[in-house]
Amino acid sequence: MRVLNLLKISWNAIQQNKVRALLTMLGVIIGVASVIAMLAIGEGSKESIKEQISSMGSNMITIRPGAGFQGGVRTNPSSQQTLKLEDYLAMEKDVDAITEVSPVVNGQGQVIYGSNNWPSTLYGVAPGYIDIRVLKIAEGSMFTEAEVNSSAKVAVIGQTVVENLFPDGEDPLGKTIRFNKIPFKVIGVLEAKGENTFGQDQDDIILAPYTTVQKRILAITYVQSIVASAISEDTAPDAVDQISELLRERHNIGEFQEDDFNVMSMEQLISTFSSTSEMLTVLLVAIAGISLFIGGIGIMNIMYVSVKERTREIGLRMAVGAKGSDILVQFLIEAILISVTGGIIGALLGIGVTQIIEKILMWPVIITTYSIFVSFAVCAITGIFFGWYPARKAAALDPINALRYE
Repeated sequence: MRVLNLLKISWNAIQQNKVRALLTMLGVIIGVASVIAMLAIGEGSKESIKEQISSMGSNMITIRPGAGFQGGVRTNPSSQQTLKLEDYLAMEKDVDAITEVSPVVNGQGQVIYGSNNWPSTLYGVAPGYIDIRVLKIAEGSMFTEAEVNSSAKVAVIGQTVVENLFPDGEDPLGKTIRFNKIPFKVIGVLEAKGENTFGQDQDDIILAPYTTVQKRILAITYVQSIVASAISEDTAPDAVDQISELLRERHNIGEFQEDDFNVMSMEQLISTFSSTSEMLTVLLVAIAGISLFIGGIGIMNIMYVSVKERTREIGLRMAVGAKGSDILVQFLIEAILISVTGGIIGALLGIGVTQIIEKILMWPVIITTYSIFVSFAVCAITGIFFGWYPARKAAALDPINALRYE
């Protein structure tokens, strides 16, 4: 009963100064709303990154030569040629933790059909590439191993290429397109996939046998990268280890020598991007948390003013038997009520703002239950922490001096 009575007294005191209480809550409201919105955006972005990277092939493993820019310095160009067809064939034969493997060579250029042309990228791959990248054939078929062995001039094209070379709706199957003056017969069309996480159009693509691209387009004998598909996401780390061990052995790399290749699974890529997203989320939440801190200072300031205004009331209550602990609890309850009420309004505002962001700006958002619980917990702690000093000061007043206070 004592706590309920103090709760009633505290609530009546807040209602007597509604405008002041609302202004005091403002910092808490903005802080809680910001925290919930920022966490929702962060979680939504993280899940969106996972989904989009997984759509590229959740079990995919990419092997690249260890050349290029490292620490801002360009390494020897010859290190870009460390992956050979023999490495691909050895992986296909000896690595049992993968289901598919394909070399990848690519070149950019102008693709032409009749009077229409379009700048695109030609990828030289093996037939298993579409399974690794989770691509599907909408029309026609993928080229075969026989066509790879014979360096056939055949191609499978994406929807963006179709739209730009065949704008009138003409069926592309069986037609001959030219890529850098080399003719390719279209034998298949890929289903649309849209943009990936990096903003690249996954439909702006032309697939051809890697042997054809090596000989007729690029005039090279090495491969620019190799992609493979692990049996499952759980076996991806094992597949990475097997591939690394095989390539180190084939490239005669000693125990203390640096690899001349890089092996990365989609799990590692997802982890990298998720870590970056989490860091940004923490930064945004920290910035939003400043509003909560400022709100807490506002609560302490108003409660301190309230103690000064109600000094005679405090003295009177003490004179009729109220203990210092009663006064302390009363003012603490007032501070917590202001903070938690602001938290409730802030939570509702944060959820509303998050829905607006999702509907209008089309950003992926996920409102997590823990973000709301954390916000309320922070509000309660804020009320106790910043309300303690004014409440303690009120409880320490001398009844006689308080009654004389003007």
